[in-house]
Amino acid sequence: MGAQLRVYKRRIRAVTATKKITKAMEMIAASRIVKAQRKVAASMPYATELTRAVTAVATGSNTKHALTTEAEAPTRAAILLITSDRGLAGGYSSNAIKQAERLTERLRGEGKEVDAYVVGRKGVAYYGFRERKIAESWTGFTDSPAYADAKRVAAPLIEAIQTETAEGGVDELHIVYTEFVSMMTQNPVDNRMLPLSLETAEEESGAKGEILPLFDFEPSAEDVLDALLPRYVESRIYNALLQSAASEHAARRRAMKSATDNAGDLIKSLSRLANAARQAEITQEISEIVGGASAMADATAGSDK
Repeated sequence: MGAQLRVYKRRIRAVTATKKITKAMEMIAASRIVKAQRKVAASMPYATELTRAVTAVATGSNTKHALTTEAEAPTRAAILLITSDRGLAGGYSSNAIKQAERLTERLRGEGKEVDAYVVGRKGVAYYGFRERKIAESWTGFTDSPAYADAKRVAAPLIEAIQTETAEGGVDELHIVYTEFVSMMTQNPVDNRMLPLSLETAEEESGAKGEILPLFDFEPSAEDVLDALLPRYVESRIYNALLQSAASEHAARRRAMKSATDNAGDLIKSLSRLANAARQAEITQEISEIVGGASAMADATAGSDK
């Protein structure tokens, strides 16, 4: 019985130590969510005005630009998947991966080849384990991305869509990330970034239904698009990285809170079992003492006769 009690006590100590770790991780994630939300909010005005400028150029000129013109028969697409570098965030990365898999199947159903570009070690590990080719990958910054990271990710994607498909380029660029809705809700989404849909751009910039003024472009509309659209892609990727980071922290906080609560419940259950084992041990000791005393009394009575 004493051995069983020691087992329970060891398990209680182990679970208590785990609970302290998960509680600390929950508090760290909660503090980082606020910072991530502020970064998302701070990035929105720039992204909105940039989208408005791109919309104005695209609608105010008759220039056919590679980044705004639909291919007549698109045959190749690129998907940028944003996952996390670390685990212990519930289904955050797996949900984004599932969304990317659904998008991949849809594009392949349309007869398009798909190139995968992956952000985050979880996504890289998923593709690596299945021995699936990755065009390019980036890791090490998913929990706190900077604009320089977005530029680094955007560069090969812009180059790919500006290259002819016969030379390894793509006709479309899609992005899969986790949209931060609230502390309790984060939704994996997929959006097409390029070629730029004017209707989508108008919705993003809040200019839908507005009558835009006429513009004169210098040196030319095409040159303006060449300058603006890379910045547009970078800002979209940066916003997606920030939203994904906020979603990751929220998912980790929720997962760690659940783990902490489960650890507390397990400690209570183990404590009850340990108390029951202790009570049984005490009862057995008392029974042994009483039995021994009774045997001695019987022996003494027999000798007196």
